[in-house]
Amino acid sequence: MKHAYVPRTTNYTLNPGDELNDLRMSDQVRPLYDHVKKFIRDTVEPMSIEFAKAGEGKEDRWSFTPKQLEVLEVAKNKAKKEGLWNFFLPDDETGQGLKNLDYAYIAAELGKSPLASETMNCSAPDTGNMEVLERVGTKEQKEKWLKPLMNGEIRSAYVMTEPNVASSDAKNISTTAKLVGDEWVINGEKYYISGLGDPRCKILIVMVKTNPDAAPSKQQSQILVPRDTPGVEVLGPMHVFGQDHAPRGHMHMRFNNVRVPKENMLLGEGRGFEISQLRLGPGRIHHCMRTIGKAEKALDLMVQRGLTREAFGRKIAHLGGNMQIIAQARCEIEAMRLMVLKAAKAMDVLGNKEARVWVSMVKAMVPERACRIIDQSIQMHGATGISHWTPLAEMYQDVRHLRFADGPDEVHWMVVGRHELSMA
Repeated sequence: MKHAYVPRTTNYTLNPGDELNDLRMSDQVRPLYDHVKKFIRDTVEPMSIEFAKAGEGKEDRWSFTPKQLEVLEVAKNKAKKEGLWNFFLPDDETGQGLKNLDYAYIAAELGKSPLASETMNCSAPDTGNMEVLERVGTKEQKEKWLKPLMNGEIRSAYVMTEPNVASSDAKNISTTAKLVGDEWVINGEKYYISGLGDPRCKILIVMVKTNPDAAPSKQQSQILVPRDTPGVEVLGPMHVFGQDHAPRGHMHMRFNNVRVPKENMLLGEGRGFEISQLRLGPGRIHHCMRTIGKAEKALDLMVQRGLTREAFGRKIAHLGGNMQIIAQARCEIEAMRLMVLKAAKAMDVLGNKEARVWVSMVKAMVPERACRIIDQSIQMHGATGISHWTPLAEMYQDVRHLRFADGPDEVHWMVVGRHELSMA
């Protein structure tokens, strides 16, 4: 006997009156959004060319030339003067006071230019680190580290991933911190620590295990470790598709009896997971929207190439299935955009914790689909697509690595699938 299908009640039901489905940018943010686009076009793009030329021929790959820092600081000061600074903090006093939804629109524009985020002080991992310090840092921690970060004077790193355990499950973290007198003593090995190679990196937020006997979610803590603390050992750069991404890099490192004051603990012992939820929700939205910006850039390059090159007597865009590839890329980008905007709105309406399933949806979906679009753009460019003559190869590397960063695809699909099963 066949049973009639009874649809499950989920929180995904479309309802025209549902606040979650109102994905419009706020009217008051539209001028800021337009200002950002103009600033990227008129200031960031020309500066990026000058920045690249200023770094040619330098002897130390793990440094910036004085000229590079000069042109970057000029652009940063201009951005700060024009009010294009610290968009990501949802606080009127320390940032622009934007909703996650409004910032999502801006993040997509930042993703189209490699130096746009840094120029406006919205680069990862600084954004997440600043949000953590702003939310849970003590007065002293904010004065010492948050203030210079928000002024764009220093850079930072977030130190979690480990080579010897499956650290996609953060309960496996094995780097230890033991309280000895008035100091935490840290020992362990980490890798793929983005930005640690940057000579401007001055502070690390480190995920450690402080109490192996506590409940699984209470064993981990996060501690501030100044970069120049004795015992912080950088072993060398990890490569991404053969590239070391100097001078920022993704470093392999060890903590050798590193001692920091007990006051460097963030929020409290055993609250590492709680802190992670503060930074990862917004950070994943920012990554996804910047990634959509990269996909837009790849599609623009695909169309330009398709209409300016001929083969076999026809424009490349009209050969084989290229017209359909272009059309499908546009559809994919618009679908991704709507999904991420809804995830951002869910965070605004429901809060980070309740919106987790939406964030996992887009974190798993967007890098995978954007990778495909960039790959198709590379293919339409032929050998030039994998060369240094276009940004496509670098874009592909960056987006492909996002399928590991902030949790691998499989973890996010598990979150979504588990939620779906719980609704049965």
